Amino acid sequence: MNFTHPPVLIVGAGPVGLVAALTLLQNGVPVRIIDKDTNPRIGQRGATYWPRSLELFNFLNVPEINDLGESVVPVQWYKYGSLTPLINPPALPTMEPNPAVPFHILRMMGQQRLDVILKGHLEKFSCSVEMGTELCSFEQSDEGITTVLAKNGILERFNAKWMIGVVRKQLGLTFLGETRPDDQLLTGDIRFKSDGIDRMHVHQFGNFSERGVVLQPSNEVGENGWQFFIFGPELDKTKIAQSEDLVFETITSLIPAEITFDRVVWMSAFQANIRMVNKFSEGRVFVAGDAAHVHSPMGGQGLNSGVQDAFNLGWKLALVEKGLADKSLLETYTAERLPVISELLEITTSILNKAIVGDLSLLQSPKLFMLGINYRFSNIVLDEFVPPVEGRPINAYGEHDEGHLEAGDRAPDAPNILQVGRGESDVKTLFGLYRPWYHTVLVFAPSLADAAPILGALEAWDKSVVRSAVVLPSFTSVTDVSTLADLVLVDQDGYAYSAYLMEAGKTKVFVIRPDGVVGAIVHGAEGVKKYFSKIFLDA
Repeated sequence: MNFTHPPVLIVGAGPVGLVAALTLLQNGVPVRIIDKDTNPRIGQRGATYWPRSLELFNFLNVPEINDLGESVVPVQWYKYGSLTPLINPPALPTMEPNPAVPFHILRMMGQQRLDVILKGHLEKFSCSVEMGTELCSFEQSDEGITTVLAKNGILERFNAKWMIGVVRKQLGLTFLGETRPDDQLLTGDIRFKSDGIDRMHVHQFGNFSERGVVLQPSNEVGENGWQFFIFGPELDKTKIAQSEDLVFETITSLIPAEITFDRVVWMSAFQANIRMVNKFSEGRVFVAGDAAHVHSPMGGQGLNSGVQDAFNLGWKLALVEKGLADKSLLETYTAERLPVISELLEITTSILNKAIVGDLSLLQSPKLFMLGINYRFSNIVLDEFVPPVEGRPINAYGEHDEGHLEAGDRAPDAPNILQVGRGESDVKTLFGLYRPWYHTVLVFAPSLADAAPILGALEAWDKSVVRSAVVLPSFTSVTDVSTLADLVLVDQDGYAYSAYLMEAGKTKVFVIRPDGVVGAIVHGAEGVKKYFSKIFLDA
């Protein structure tokens, strides 16, 4: 099969496809990304970014999501049919500032703006989305994939080695679950003025068991812009979606305040689908995000889980494509993400079921921060300090526990790290070291001499995919920094030793995967070799 450069075709240029593309490009793997829509999608859609996703964008060097995203404003609930606020309204979960969790505040940004930002980052790699280009069909073999694409009525045959995208039906993957026609939701963007509704809160009128509306202020929609959600079994959302005037009438009927409407910018009605695939790939073709799982929007986990799918897949596919890892590494994409998504559906469905009867307590669950999502159960992680337990519950969507850390968990951050030697002296964070195109080997050791055997073993791997940093205790005085380590760091304030639960005077190695997950926690060089034997060819 003759392959047309680039080797990866991505079908669908929503946030999931764009993150997959950016991850691969940063790994040095060219991609072609297409979207059947002629024009970019408009609308806020899923607009909440939880801490784990903000960390992901940090690793991808996309700071705009955190820097430009709007802060989440408090929710104000009202007694039915009135403007009388409830005294103790339910609130979203919050986190105290924590050195190990740099992004502890939720951010809001519409998908329309997110897409523009991500496309801008793709353009740095001379990659742009081909709009109005549709995948008509494809066939795959052991060698690659032959696709037929269409643009402006012209067909094109394109050969690729791998494909990621909205191709679930073509792959014949099962999509098990349920559809709830009674649990419909109408969402969209709207512009209006009202002296009775401030822009310092998200406002909810009505309830889930009868009829209701949520109005969330959004400066992206405009000076008087809002994102709206209309819900409740008494309302025909499909009918309301057919008319801007019906949207105005519905909102007016629920809010006892004078409102001057401008226009509905965008809207879409959908019913609750709770479904997921049985596997995330077939041969050389992969699905992610909405192509792999759909669920209730309650909890705002959808977009977040989709981009995390793409991030998990991207670094693995890059290593295989570059000939550095065996194709079997790609099987861990399904093995790691399937339990996470299965538990995600359980969580969001529980939130929906309780919300329908007026109980919104689960919206306060710290699990929604996604910091406790883990792959402890994965066969490519290695922890020499946690003995294997047969039948241990997976608990892939756990709560963040800063007092416990094992292989498969999210890697913590630590600020005020001082880099020494090699003519450089600068304060760094551990997150500043982690990037999606290489593993970072953190060697916590009392001295450089204690780290030397481990650093020597790392010479077996190319520095383009494995980098090392020795992390020394705060009281260490470094005079000679001649070492094989890429970086020598002094943990000035002890944040790294605290976050990684290290005792001074001990030596321990943490291997951080390209997706910011702790791949291994081991004693020394032999453990590092054992871990990398699970990842690389001839390790």
